[in-house]
Amino acid sequence: MKRICVFLGSSGGVRSEYAEVATQLGRELVRRNLGLVYGGANLGLMKILADTVLAEGGDVIGVIPQMLVEKEITHQGLTELRVVGSMHKRKAMMADLADGFIALPGGLGTFEEFFEVWTWGQLGLHAKPCGLLDVCGYFEHLIEFLDHAVGERFLRQENRDLLLWATDPATLLDLFEKYRPSYVPKWIDRDQT
Repeated sequence: MKRICVFLGSSGGVRSEYAEVATQLGRELVRRNLGLVYGGANLGLMKILADTVLAEGGDVIGVIPQMLVEKEITHQGLTELRVVGSMHKRKAMMADLADGFIALPGGLGTFEEFFEVWTWGQLGLHAKPCGLLDVCGYFEHLIEFLDHAVGERFLRQENRDLLLWATDPATLLDLFEKYRPSYVPKWIDRDQT
């Protein structure tokens, strides 16, 4: 692995632990000689993570669509900033640049971007690890819901197992290093249609 893409909030959230874990992740990425790919903003957890990686001597590639350059206040101190024409191009470029994907606490954009790359893995479009960094139980109910989706037969257990999660950056990145994807068709009841 050379680079990890991280999806996370352009807000800082209400808990100081969110910023603390973003800082820990930045330091751990650099310690492991992994570059960062992220959304290119200079706000919230996004800024904290990027600034930490840069301060520790790591490489940071920001990818931001033109429509968000002014709204998200683009980070001007990155190793590289790529401005693209749309959100779709942003996600595709981030996926091409990264060897794995992590979600930290964030809102709709974080969820949407992370779930799309996880879905791509489920479909066999990539074989890269996808993981949640669960800070203060932020993703706890989401993990429970995904397990519920397995029980209700809308998600295969094998595809649910493609999603890694941990409560600290080092453990999650250790899981990334050991990750070996196994592709199974996503369709559960295809023969019954």
